[in-house]
Amino acid sequence: MSEDQRDLRAGVREFCEGRFGRERMRVLVDGAPGVARVPGMVDRGLWRELADTGFFALRVAEEAGGVGLGVAEAALVYEEAGRVLLPGPLVATHLAASLPAAVGAAAASGDAVVGLVEGDSWPLLVEHLDALDWLLVLTGEGVRLVDPAEVRGERVAHPVDPFTPVTAVDELPVGELVADALVAEQWRRIGAVLTGALQLGIAGRLTELATHYAKEREQFGRVIGGFQAVKHLCAEMLVRTEIARAAVYAAAVTLDDPAVGDAEVAVLTAKVMGDDAATRNGKDATQVHGGMGFTWEVDVHLFLKRAWVHSTQFGFAEENEEALAGSL
Repeated sequence: MSEDQRDLRAGVREFCEGRFGRERMRVLVDGAPGVARVPGMVDRGLWRELADTGFFALRVAEEAGGVGLGVAEAALVYEEAGRVLLPGPLVATHLAASLPAAVGAAAASGDAVVGLVEGDSWPLLVEHLDALDWLLVLTGEGVRLVDPAEVRGERVAHPVDPFTPVTAVDELPVGELVADALVAEQWRRIGAVLTGALQLGIAGRLTELATHYAKEREQFGRVIGGFQAVKHLCAEMLVRTEIARAAVYAAAVTLDDPAVGDAEVAVLTAKVMGDDAATRNGKDATQVHGGMGFTWEVDVHLFLKRAWVHSTQFGFAEENEEALAGSL
């Protein structure tokens, strides 16, 4: 990484940990006396603060009011968002910021929360519906813009991830075509890499949580990190994280400069490895925490549940693996 990229990552980490630390995260998911529930789990104040840092306008050209950076820098930023479990349709709003006119400007400035769904997916699940100003639908012909107020469905009472409310929908309004098929395909690739970056952040944070606990928790008169089985779990978590890091960073660089390599292979690899690292690290971190790991009070389950949600976005593991195998 360049010095500017390191500074960017450090600044985003400081911002995320300062604005969405563990206490604020637990209040959002657990509630607190006198604190109102946040519609759609999207804190509008925090959302606008994110936008002020350039979070959603990272890849928007400077002459259009954006930051003018690439996917490589965006991946570093979204990795940090994954580390703290920032809730909301982050990737969707980031993609929407590249649209022309009002929708793109509102997404980039944080004035709008934008959701995204694959139009041919089933079951059709819309995340954060109560918080959305617009919903974008990816189809074979391009990107369609739908008014969330016209979307009818049944809210899932107990979603897998408590930070990601879900509404099951039978069908969506047709909406307005706002981008062509080429844009939709580009978004699928960028979205997969940025979601892989979120997974990378989760995988890394889980490794830190497990290792920290293993160094403090004592059993049979010694810290559990001294036992070979626990050492192996932590080491395997680190290896998965670093393999995913290499894959995600490589894919981001390839999207910025296609001459570097095969973009399709790079993107599929990033998503597959990111999903694998986050979900398997979630299970291993739970194991390292022992009986405590299965309780609501320990944060590990929140990271694992978010990892499960991300693993359904921009392609399930099985279909990405099949596509990757078919491209080799």
